[in-house]
Amino acid sequence: MATNKTVLWYRREATESRWMIRQRNRMRPRRHWVLGVLDSVAWSIALGMTAAIRYEFQWPNRTVVGMAVLTVVASLAMLAGGLFTGVHNGRFVIGSMDDVVGVARTFGLATIAVTFADLWFVPRILPVLAAVVAGFVALVIALVPRLALLLAVDSTGSTSPEGSRRLMVFGAGEAGTQIVSSLLRERHSQFLPVALIDDDPAKSNRSIGGIRVMGTRADIPRIAQLLRVDTLLVAVPSAQPEVKVAIASLAAAAGLELRILPAVHELVDLMSVHDIREVSEADLLGRPQVEIDLDAIAAYLSGRKVLVTGAGGSIGSEICRQVRRFDPSELIMLDRDESALHALELNLGGRALLTSRNLVVADIRDACRVREVFAEHRPEVVFHAAALKHLPLLELHPGEGVKTNIGGTKNLLAAALEFGVNRFVNISTDKAADPVSVLGSTKLVAERLTADASLRTNGTYVSVRFGNVLGSRGSVLPTFRKQIENGGPVTVTHPDVTRYFMTTEEAVRLVFQAAAIGSAGEVLILDMGAPVRIDDLARRLIGRAGRPIDIHYTGLRPGEKLHERLVGLDEIAAPRGHPLVFHAAVPPLTAEALQPLR
Repeated sequence: MATNKTVLWYRREATESRWMIRQRNRMRPRRHWVLGVLDSVAWSIALGMTAAIRYEFQWPNRTVVGMAVLTVVASLAMLAGGLFTGVHNGRFVIGSMDDVVGVARTFGLATIAVTFADLWFVPRILPVLAAVVAGFVALVIALVPRLALLLAVDSTGSTSPEGSRRLMVFGAGEAGTQIVSSLLRERHSQFLPVALIDDDPAKSNRSIGGIRVMGTRADIPRIAQLLRVDTLLVAVPSAQPEVKVAIASLAAAAGLELRILPAVHELVDLMSVHDIREVSEADLLGRPQVEIDLDAIAAYLSGRKVLVTGAGGSIGSEICRQVRRFDPSELIMLDRDESALHALELNLGGRALLTSRNLVVADIRDACRVREVFAEHRPEVVFHAAALKHLPLLELHPGEGVKTNIGGTKNLLAAALEFGVNRFVNISTDKAADPVSVLGSTKLVAERLTADASLRTNGTYVSVRFGNVLGSRGSVLPTFRKQIENGGPVTVTHPDVTRYFMTTEEAVRLVFQAAAIGSAGEVLILDMGAPVRIDDLARRLIGRAGRPIDIHYTGLRPGEKLHERLVGLDEIAAPRGHPLVFHAAVPPLTAEALQPLR
């Protein structure tokens, strides 16, 4: 079973930046502990004032002792309550509405504690009404230093730094409030907020730090021209992908540079100026965050020996990065490219000594070498991502695709069966559905070999099929970016050509999920969402460049389809254990039928 630590670690996908964010906010905890002490002082003053009025400044000795006890109880209850509600551990921005509500809840808890503590005294030190009044007075006193600190911080900011880009913020909710306030306080900020826009009519008259909500998204062109806006910031972390794409189109039409805040699941601390980032390809893709069953995945990865082939590639390296989060007993990373392994170790550990036996230089075409690796490491789980994948090159050199994609897979399956691998995951491609290319045909054969191997073992041997991966080496997006940097033209094969896209991260997440729920021999097909017109993608990227760039249509190359399919015409696929993973069957193909490939 997965440990809670493993699951929580995986869920915090942005932990790499946690240290930097904490450094940036390193003074914040000190401020909150100072406020905690001041809150205790506020209780002392409030209780003293209440008791003085109650006893007309004539305190009996018993009352003095009782008031001291109640003050200690109130302070301890308030500090404990402050940690629980978050006002004493930096959860909220000081002086924000969330902070004020948290302070009120904390003092309410402390008031209850004081009331119950007072029941121990006979007769009681304070009536119930007096205890409630004391709590209210303490709350008012406690809010004074918070207001003073808020005003002091506001006064140190520079609201009109020279050279700042004039910023319009879409979203006047909590995130918009935090980011505008942070920008107004930040010295030498590169952004100067000048307007807010929000589609919610209830926020039409809202003002944050003097910055007004001036309209909805339909008013972006008018406001941009009126206020000479340079940049549009989408400050709605929970916004649906289609909203982000629509705003990106409006920004491009108005000639605005687009910025965005991270999604809710990416945040590890309070929103700040440093969270503002450029729009990525994943944002342009317009896909929702993929949810997976972490416990089911960790159950077959935690404490196991895991081998990844093609570990230096785009998919393989991401598999390695995410597998490590599940605490495998051993992670064996195999690739024939030693430079790729060097880069992988550097990326995973911050240094690349290349002294670990778990970094394996091997070619999966070499059956003897593959068997040697399995004999040494005895893997329990194998992710097979090694492949030749560039379609046009394989059309020119089909024999090489056969040797790696079919022969290499056959070698791995033979070794996996011999050494009792429990789970084998073959990474396939959407081009294996009704293939018309060497790449698609060789990957379909690999799927069928995997299905046949599953009949010879009690383990789970499956294939996972998905489409293009954003940002992978040789993919269309890096190519477009390079062409745009060079001033164009951007080359597109056909104005109507479409492809399925996923980010590397979400593809690997679903690969893990598919491997957890797949039955022996199945092909698990990932739901890639709606296909994307390559021409539209090219025009979006050109729009971000801010200058006119031509598009040239080159025509489909041999082996290319106008539209890809995820499921073949003779295949039946249906979701079963996860809504984004479809299960299908392919006919097994015995390794003996491929003997001529030797």
